Amino acid sequence: MANNTLSLLQKGLSLGLLVFSIVLVSALIFQEQQTTLSKHAPHPIVAYIILWMALLWLSMVEGSQASMVGLPPVDQDLYKDTHPITRKICAWGHAGDNLDRYLMGRQFMVLVLVFVINLCGAPVIDGDDNDNNDDDDDDDSNVLGLPSTLVDAFLTSGLAMILMTAMIGQLTTQVTASHCMLDYLNTHFATLTVATALAIEASGLLHVSYLIQQLVAKCAGQMIESNEEASITSTTLRWRIFFWSKVTMSCGLLVFAVVVTLAAIWDGQTTLWAGVPKIVAVVMFFLLMAIVGMLEGMQIAFFAVSKLTDEERNSNRWARWCCDLLFQDQARGLPGFMIGRQLCVVACFFVMARVTTIKPDNADNVLGMGNAAERFFETGLLGAFITTILASIAWQLIASAFPLAFLGNPLTYILLRVCLLVEATGIASGSWVLATVHKKLAGYRRDELYIGTAEERAAEGHEDRELHTTEVGHLTGGAYPANHDLPTPQNDRKRHPVDYTQRRKVILTRIARLRDQVKNAPTPEQRETLELHLKIEVRNLKSWNDKEEFFMPTTAPTVQETEEEPTETAPSPSVCLEQPFETSNNNNNKSDKDDEETSPAFEDV
Repeated sequence: MANNTLSLLQKGLSLGLLVFSIVLVSALIFQEQQTTLSKHAPHPIVAYIILWMALLWLSMVEGSQASMVGLPPVDQDLYKDTHPITRKICAWGHAGDNLDRYLMGRQFMVLVLVFVINLCGAPVIDGDDNDNNDDDDDDDSNVLGLPSTLVDAFLTSGLAMILMTAMIGQLTTQVTASHCMLDYLNTHFATLTVATALAIEASGLLHVSYLIQQLVAKCAGQMIESNEEASITSTTLRWRIFFWSKVTMSCGLLVFAVVVTLAAIWDGQTTLWAGVPKIVAVVMFFLLMAIVGMLEGMQIAFFAVSKLTDEERNSNRWARWCCDLLFQDQARGLPGFMIGRQLCVVACFFVMARVTTIKPDNADNVLGMGNAAERFFETGLLGAFITTILASIAWQLIASAFPLAFLGNPLTYILLRVCLLVEATGIASGSWVLATVHKKLAGYRRDELYIGTAEERAAEGHEDRELHTTEVGHLTGGAYPANHDLPTPQNDRKRHPVDYTQRRKVILTRIARLRDQVKNAPTPEQRETLELHLKIEVRNLKSWNDKEEFFMPTTAPTVQETEEEPTETAPSPSVCLEQPFETSNNNNNKSDKDDEETSPAFEDV
């Protein structure tokens, strides 16, 4: 009873703070015109409309992510009649490696929308603008005649914008979509959102991420799994030149953006708070990117280590302490971390927006560039571009390859504590109320009512499949978890009673088949690729042996076949990226059932 009362109080207080924040931001835009966009737009209503459009689109971006990452294991034939739009989106959104492409473009969309929200609703602090009009003498402390201390606590600190963005634009739709994936994605708005994300990736703007992806996989000594079959276009010299041209262009743009941003920060030409020393501003820039990167990578790392044995997770004392916080008491720490992390990441995004966005009406243009370039810099797109790659995607890729390194980092433990503390305040608990209202108004229903549970689907011959056997080089682990359960060791054992003997039999069959294919490979390049696939199967076999020994220590046998491993070198990064593994994929197509039984039975998100 006491817990229920506390929960109700937290939700009521959270909703009250959200309403108060909306009122303050609205007054700031209309009454004081003290936001960047409201000061320079023809009318404050323009800034207000753009603010809510950005929040609405952000909510679709975040909600569709949960659906897009949660639906790949489900047979599309089960919902093609009840949800035709969802079926069409998943047909091309999940084809080949399009899911990773979508997630990459989606990350840039999130940053752009947050930066736009900052331009529309965040206050212009004294010294942020060089206008000398008398109206500028009245700063945001006079909003609604409230005390300056109260206004500063919500507006100047950015708390109001953080609550609006996290609760309206992110958590509400994430909670809804995680249980109503089919209904949420069954709109043309979702089609537009997914198509936009894929178009951003196809533009080549973020292709430097693929270079980072290959370097990370190389350092980890692992290859990146591909769901695409090799085709003539992907192996021709023309295609390779086109691809690496986009990578080169992306690298050049990233260097240019960093140089311009650092020059603007050093010259005091960004919207950073007045009075901050130059060297402190530069340190803030790099420190914020590191913190955001850690927070982005931690979620992928935590989901990855949830699949490991206790011995692996407890590799050092910091890792053991992190696991104690995450997985004790039925793993309640993991969802708490995710909520607190969302608030911390949004807060860092808004500070990054202030640090990196070029201030309007500067006396001198940044690096002496033209007025057109200056106007473009003022949109904040440079900061969003830098943050997407250097503070988000890069760290997620690193965490996918080195989850234990993240887990054993003292900074990980500190940030985990901070996230859990933020969540414990209940400041965002009103999102659950908003999610319930949203679900009722939209008429959403839980996915089980349409496609049944995972066990029911398996009984009817539609068993869920694994998207990847390894998450190295993939971004799917960074999504808000769908399919209703978090990927904890407890949930895995509860949902998936494992027949270790049958699993081992299937893997050994595939190992024997791959060995034959290695002997008959027509080219050395294909032989190297097949040998790497053979390595994965051997590791897979060893992993299942370890799991059986851990969960069933009295019955786990020893399998001698795991000793033989290929010793040849792995293909170059360009081979891994440009040539999906045709023979392995053909093998997959020949025996879908074997693939599903061979893949580790974990639901990532």
